[in-house]
Amino acid sequence: MAPNTASEWPNARPRKAGAAPNTQSRLAFLHHSHIFASVIHDILEVKFLEEVTPLSLTLSQFRLLKLIALNGSHQVGEVAVFLGMSPPAATKNLDKLERLGLILRNPSKGDRRATLVTPSARGRRLVREYEALKAGRLSPVLETFEPYEIKRLVDLMKRFSVLMARQENSGGRVCLWCAAYCQPNCAVAGMRGSCPYGQHSKSAQGTRRANEARAPAHAGPTHLTI
Repeated sequence: MAPNTASEWPNARPRKAGAAPNTQSRLAFLHHSHIFASVIHDILEVKFLEEVTPLSLTLSQFRLLKLIALNGSHQVGEVAVFLGMSPPAATKNLDKLERLGLILRNPSKGDRRATLVTPSARGRRLVREYEALKAGRLSPVLETFEPYEIKRLVDLMKRFSVLMARQENSGGRVCLWCAAYCQPNCAVAGMRGSCPYGQHSKSAQGTRRANEARAPAHAGPTHLTI
């Protein structure tokens, strides 16, 4: 059985002398890995997004919407931290989502100086339709594989991603490489000791709940989360 965390994997070294991939196998890997990455980007992301909405959304903006829709309300400053962008850049993208009617911004009940960002009904519906389209298109493809083949593929993707990230020292910042599909057994979180998004989000939401509990009942509207 494949290990679940980076600490259980050996360093990225050949298992025995002479086991390093030759030039041909390395080129074959690069060839097919780029095809795989392009299929994910061009079809699962760009094409499917264009199919579910006529709105002019960049992938970054849609990922931001998906983050909010799948994981609940956030403060504007938190959004910038989670996505690794500057506050002005985050605000610009949130402005676009608000103009399109996909998110709502309201003062936090516990801190009137802070602004909470929540998905609108339209925003939640767009994310649901996108996820439903993706699931429907993936199902007939995945059905051509045996369950053990899918598990093996997932294990190999996890192992490669974490070893590559660790080798390039890519684990020191909030990443959301999972595209907001946060999972408790995330391999990148295992490499880092915890999920930086989940850790920061849990702490921030705990602080907000404490502030809201101290706030007067009329301090502001309630915020729905998915």
